[in-house]
Amino acid sequence: MSFNEKYREYQDIAENWLNSIAGKYLPSGDGIHEAMNYSLMAGGKRIRPVLSIAVCDMLKCDRDYIMPYAAAIELIHTYSLIHDDLPCMDNDDFRRGKPTSHKVFGEAMAVLAGDGLLNLAYEIMIADMAKKGDSGLNKTETALLIAEAAGISGMIGGQVMDIKSENRDITYEELCSMHRMKTGAMIKAAALVPAVLFGAGDEILSNLAVYAENIGLAFQIKDDILDLEGTGETLGKPVGSDEKNKKATFVSKLGINKARELLDQTVEKAVEALATLENNDFLVKMAVFIARRNK
Repeated sequence: MSFNEKYREYQDIAENWLNSIAGKYLPSGDGIHEAMNYSLMAGGKRIRPVLSIAVCDMLKCDRDYIMPYAAAIELIHTYSLIHDDLPCMDNDDFRRGKPTSHKVFGEAMAVLAGDGLLNLAYEIMIADMAKKGDSGLNKTETALLIAEAAGISGMIGGQVMDIKSENRDITYEELCSMHRMKTGAMIKAAALVPAVLFGAGDEILSNLAVYAENIGLAFQIKDDILDLEGTGETLGKPVGSDEKNKKATFVSKLGINKARELLDQTVEKAVEALATLENNDFLVKMAVFIARRNK
């Protein structure tokens, strides 16, 4: 099976889980349910749950056990996009080729839809933690991993740094730190979910962490390149928003050629981290996919 075929298989698993969640928790066709469902089911690459499933398969674990946590990460990611697009943040009108939540439902409902998805993520994880008969799994540690990645020491903290960086000439080190938190923390959590849940050894955890940190950084570097070179039609969202909001990027800091070099180096580091792990073929190709994508 080719990488693209395997990716679609993993993507379909994630979509089925998200559809199931929407059907169970968001059955109403109007109000807050509609707003939450609008953004959750708007498509996208589903890189985070795909990554969790791929690591699960590499470790030869049971997919069913990781899916509540993989789905929770995607819900948290979606809430962050809704809030990112708000006028008080990036003020973007399109996401994934569709009008952003606040353009469709208004700012107040968009805020609440994001809040609803965040809380639903924790509801799903806690419900799974409360199940009987899974005592051998590290569910509490897995939920804590996700909570920390989403919070002030991870994604939210990175967003704060991003806001504070506007109209400032931040250092390269500050830029890397910001994106390790804002973008990378949840990608790293997605990669570590199966390993933490099933109690993998320290070497596996360490190697996966290095891999995920580097693909998270690569993802952001590529985003910055696409924000300069991509088109709104291909990306499904406005281009040039970073420049418009006077935000530091890897391209503005390094220049386009140096940013491309850094992207290649970061992918190489990610691949090197997998060297001692068996069944790593898909994850190696995923690192390359992140660097070569056009949206």
